[in-house]
Formats: sequence, structure tokens, C-alpha cells
Amino acid sequence: MPASPRWSGPQRRIGLTGGIASGKSTLARWLEQQGLPVLDADVYSREALAPGTAGAAAVLERYGDVVRVQRSATNSGAIDRGALGQIVFNAPQEREWLERLVHPLVRQRFDAELAALAAQPAVVLVIPLLFEAGLESLCSEIWLVDCTEQQQMERLMKRGQLSEEDAIARIRSQWPLKKKRVLCDAIIHNDGGQEYLLSQAHQLIQNDAYATRYRPR
Repeated sequence: MPASPRWSGPQRRIGLTGGIASGKSTLARWLEQQGLPVLDADVYSREALAPGTAGAAAVLERYGDVVRVQRSATNSGAIDRGALGQIVFNAPQEREWLERLVHPLVRQRFDAELAALAAQPAVVLVIPLLFEAGLESLCSEIWLVDCTEQQQMERLMKRGQLSEEDAIARIRSQWPLKKKRVLCDAIIHNDGGQEYLLSQAHQLIQNDAYATRYRPR
């Protein structure tokens, strides 16, 4: 049984979550290709810290030139996300501060976008920190993209050009996948290649009890 209340309105809202480098983005792109609107928390988080925003100003006030991109005509006030990541993924108190700043802004964007898409039969919400941020109530069901921590580490090191130490720090900054598994309505395994990953999602869309009612247009 779900640990927290789920969305129970007329719209099917699929919460897509998982650990860092577990394969959420690959699956989200495929779901969008199937005609489902996709709302991405990572996109909204980046927008919350874009140059000129209140979020960016707060980060620069706290960390100063350590996280400031060298000024130019095009990036005045821009945040060096790599430098910010080095701070927050290695200092829990700083990560908590940043999450307190960004999470409410992301929630506002979700609320606005969901209101604009209210007529759609189904929508996907890609939220890496879905449980950590307490956003279960936005979703009618939650899918977890699952893999091993070793796979996460290898993919993250390759994708982000990170050291093993930095990759582990980023993985450990989130809830472990084993903690999330028991809270999800469906687990999609990403340890057997992309075709296997997408075939599981296809079955969930086609065979789920909601499929007929909420089939994408």
C-alpha cells in the first residue's frame, strides 16, 4: 500500500522517479514520444537558479564568487552549477539549505503546469527527489526506474566525468533505491539495456488498470 496519499482526480499523473543516473531521462523522452506531456523537476530547478532570478541571487549571496560564472554580456549573474554541486553534495547542511530554497519554487511550477494541462488525460512528472521532497500527493501512481548502485556509479562517472568519490557522494545524497522501492506502485528495471527498459514501460501504459481511461491522445 502507498505510504502517502496519492492524487485521486480525473487525470492520470505518473510520477517517474529513481536514483541519479538510473535512467529516468531516457524513459521520460520515450514517454514524451508516446504523446504524454512530461514535466521535469530538473528543468524547473535549473530555471529557479537562472540569472536574474531570486533563487540565483540567494545562492550568490551565500557563496559569492565561488559559484559565480565569470561575468560576460551573456551570463551576468550566472551560477556555476559544477561548483555549486561540489559544495552541496559534500556538505549535507548546504544541500538542505539549497533544497529549502529550490523545492518550493519547483512545486509552484508543477502546480502551474498541471493547471495548464488539466484537460489532458495523462501527464508524467519526472521528480528525482519525489519522496525526499514529499511530492507523492501530486501523483496518482509512482514508477521507479531501478538499477544497482554500482551501475549508478559507473554511469555517473562516465556521464559527468566525475571521480568515484564524487559519484558516490552524489548517489548518497539521495534516498537509497531500496528505501524507495517499497513506496512505489511499479518498478522498472534498468539493468538489461534500453529495449528491456522501454518494454516494461510499454506494458505499464498498455496493461495498467488506468490505460483505457487515460490513454494518451
